[in-house]
Amino acid sequence: MSELKRTPLHDLHRELGAKLVPFAGYEMPVQYPLGVKKEHEHTRASCGLFDVSHMGQVLLSGPSPAQALETLVPADILGLAEGMQRYALFTSEEGGILDDLMVVNAGDHLYLVVNAACKEQDIAHLRRGLSEHRIEVADRGLLALQGPQAAAVMQRLCPEACELVFMQHARFEIEGIEVWVSRSGYTGEDGFEISVAAGDTEALARRLLAEEEVEAIGLGARDSLRLEAGLCLYGHDIDTTTTPVEAGLIWAIGKPRRRGGERAGGFPGADLILHQVEAKDHRRKRVGLLGEGRAPVREGAELFSEDGRHVGTVTSGGFGPSVGRPVAMGYVAIEEAAIGGVVHAEVRGKRLPMTVTRMPFVAPGYYRG
Repeated sequence: MSELKRTPLHDLHRELGAKLVPFAGYEMPVQYPLGVKKEHEHTRASCGLFDVSHMGQVLLSGPSPAQALETLVPADILGLAEGMQRYALFTSEEGGILDDLMVVNAGDHLYLVVNAACKEQDIAHLRRGLSEHRIEVADRGLLALQGPQAAAVMQRLCPEACELVFMQHARFEIEGIEVWVSRSGYTGEDGFEISVAAGDTEALARRLLAEEEVEAIGLGARDSLRLEAGLCLYGHDIDTTTTPVEAGLIWAIGKPRRRGGERAGGFPGADLILHQVEAKDHRRKRVGLLGEGRAPVREGAELFSEDGRHVGTVTSGGFGPSVGRPVAMGYVAIEEAAIGGVVHAEVRGKRLPMTVTRMPFVAPGYYRG
């Protein structure tokens, strides 16, 4: 543990009785005394507070930063209105996914949030590709307040933030602490992601935890919540070997960036990716899988067709506390990807039936106004 980095909330995690584990080079709370299942259920029913300060927060400025970033991602960044946030992908020349990220149009600059495990390589990628631009790594904490009661909590502390709708971003103060707030998250619930100066992170976290609805939630429940929400985890459900089309992320390719659009292509791997968009000739697809009984099907489980052919692999899986059944996602051969089809996951020598299903597994609670 001594070589691991620590977030500004490390001492608070210890005080709260967290079980700390290595994650993406950081010492992070996987759970608190409440336990993963109850933390999951509390977030779905009320409101959870997550420390996501291990994520990378990057400010991109210089000549037309939106136009510049479009040389690295297939998203429509030039069309992103000020104060709005958009999901994007760094793609490779081979059409794979180097990382996924969030991009905010903050007016005179872009604010990016990248994954912790890819942070260093993403920053190097930006600096190589956008050498004429300023790329500043912000020394800030990041908190996620998630769940159906998140807005009620925020209404007491920062009512202006409750005027935001899903994927909007703005800057406010909470009891004298400057915060950058987006109405978004990684749980499928309504909520807010709150960026705060590193030195103010603990004070803000304590203030949020003082509200009766709010419980500290660890990485274990964060994973089961995002899985039920059908959201990808980089390095598991998407990586350099998966294209955006195979991953079911065509919606992250902006219409102006597609063939026939006003700014078609121009990002790494564009020829292969845009060919897959048009020709639909990819051979596999990310799907949701719903199990029977209670035995969870974990990442790495091999998938077989009804007649015993190997057809895919599970990339994320577990028991869905809100669904009450095993849930998973993975890649299957395109001919096995039809909704309602059945594949069989091999678990400890047994083949368990799983039904191909739509995602998310739970109805999203995003606030759209």
